[in-house]
Amino acid sequence: MKTNGDPLETAAKLIRNAEALLIGSGAGMGVDSGLPDFRGPEGFWRAYPRLRKLNLGFEDMANPKWFDTDPRLAWCFYGHRYNLYRRTEPHTGFKILMHWIRALELDHFVYTSNVDEQFQKAGFPKEKIYECHGSLMRFQCFEGCGQKPWIPDPSYEVPIDFKNQVALDPLPSCPECLGIARPNLLMFSDWGWDPASSLKQERNLQRWLMKRDERLVVIEAGAGTSIPTVRIACESATNDSGGMLIRVNPRESESKQPGVSIPLGAQLALQQMDAYLRQF
Repeated sequence: MKTNGDPLETAAKLIRNAEALLIGSGAGMGVDSGLPDFRGPEGFWRAYPRLRKLNLGFEDMANPKWFDTDPRLAWCFYGHRYNLYRRTEPHTGFKILMHWIRALELDHFVYTSNVDEQFQKAGFPKEKIYECHGSLMRFQCFEGCGQKPWIPDPSYEVPIDFKNQVALDPLPSCPECLGIARPNLLMFSDWGWDPASSLKQERNLQRWLMKRDERLVVIEAGAGTSIPTVRIACESATNDSGGMLIRVNPRESESKQPGVSIPLGAQLALQQMDAYLRQF
């Protein structure tokens, strides 16, 4: 679809005429909730100054080896994010999406590379979410003793001395073998991730996509090209269904898919689309 008018208005019209909505979400979706994006080493090192001294970037730390060689450093990095995600409330963009789904009676599914479970917290049904990289809000045994991944107690926080950037005892441990625990998410060079939960979610998504014969709109928010998993999935769903893609990203918003590109942050774009929808 080629448009000469306001792309936000065009996007709103696509949503108004949709029968089903696939929501693709990358790291940029959570930024407006106050969650870190870690684009480039400087942003990462501002959050973790000790790692600057060690010359370790995000890709270095997102590696399961640290749970073996330096578990206190590993759990400082992941525990800080776990604690932050627990306390963070989803921004209004999540509520807008849920309002559209209910008001327009849209069948829907969420495809996200985020590991923060913000969609669940915003009220999206867990059976309608595919977390392709797993979740930081679930833990698994680092030793692989056979214990299935588990959800920590809702009141649990990882104890951290953030001044010195180390996690404190007791570190998260496996309830079966009492060995060190790790997040149930996919890291770099990660052969120990237990993908069972994500594979079940993926099967649910594939079944949902296979029965799409109505007007599908794919809205992709905050997904960049450095790790293009979400972008590729959203483009594929658009091609396979003959649907329309709404790509929202302050950078890299361009798309060759039929639809519309919006170079804004997720929350602002959703708010402005919603303003148009309320006028129709």
